[in-house]
Amino acid sequence: MRADRLVAVLLLMQTRGRVTAAELAAELEVSVATARRDLEALSAAGVPVYPQAGRGGGWSLVGGARTDLTGLTEPEAQALFALLGTAAGAAPEARTALRKLLRALPGTFRAGAQAAAEAVVVDAAGWGAGDRRRPELADALQSAVVRRRRVRLTYRGRDRSAAERLVDPWGLVDKDDVWYLVAGTPAGQRTFRLDRVVAAVVTDEPAERPADLRLAEVWEQVVAEMEGRRSTVAATVLVPARLLPVLRRVLGRHCTGDEPAEDGRVRVRVAAHTARSVAEQLAGFGGAVEVVEPPEVRAELARLGAELVERHSS
Repeated sequence: MRADRLVAVLLLMQTRGRVTAAELAAELEVSVATARRDLEALSAAGVPVYPQAGRGGGWSLVGGARTDLTGLTEPEAQALFALLGTAAGAAPEARTALRKLLRALPGTFRAGAQAAAEAVVVDAAGWGAGDRRRPELADALQSAVVRRRRVRLTYRGRDRSAAERLVDPWGLVDKDDVWYLVAGTPAGQRTFRLDRVVAAVVTDEPAERPADLRLAEVWEQVVAEMEGRRSTVAATVLVPARLLPVLRRVLGRHCTGDEPAEDGRVRVRVAAHTARSVAEQLAGFGGAVEVVEPPEVRAELARLGAELVERHSS
């Protein structure tokens, strides 16, 4: 979690006085680019962190090395707690870290810092949706990633049959409330949905991890491959310009283009893995959208319409 990492960055700087992005990356087991972004985030939030170029340079905290936070000004303390507070509600450890930092502040700063930490609440669930909860397996798998220990998974495939696999865990990803484990296997890199993991046993065997692994980059590749497989059928659609933002919000990256057409409509491209799936996504817009091509998507829409008429006509 980034809040935990930002706290660790700050405390490391207070202990050592001056650090480089490479030193932070090695200490926190993240990429140099991630360490640099964390340092820049602290600086942008108003924390007195600044870089010094040249030999013996690095990033320093104004006031030198300390083990408390008394070098922060009141606005700086409030900026830091506002930055960390929105993420701290997700994990007990982050809340504990925030409380410890709060106690380390001068007494006159505490009320403002606490108010800043509580000023924003992030509710990730949409209206009408249930609460988003971190899967129980996530904590054990996260520990295995950090400790670099192999995990023996009992995993249920698409055909519902379960098989045991020994994997090297590389990292966890939460995508729209669906959790994934990215791991190395004898067959290469694989991605496992946590809701299909029947059991996970962390072993004492050391896990292998590519030295140049960047989890965010790996996940971008996974998403690109998945989206490619989900976009094999494309349809050209005419939609009123006023509805285009709604269509894009519903379909996301599967809705592209905005070429002006007749009657105040725009021409867009809608994609999915089958013609039926394209039709199902457009059916909710009724007669407001018109499929120009291909014929199979038009046929599926007509079939859906006939099914609805037959089921619901009086």
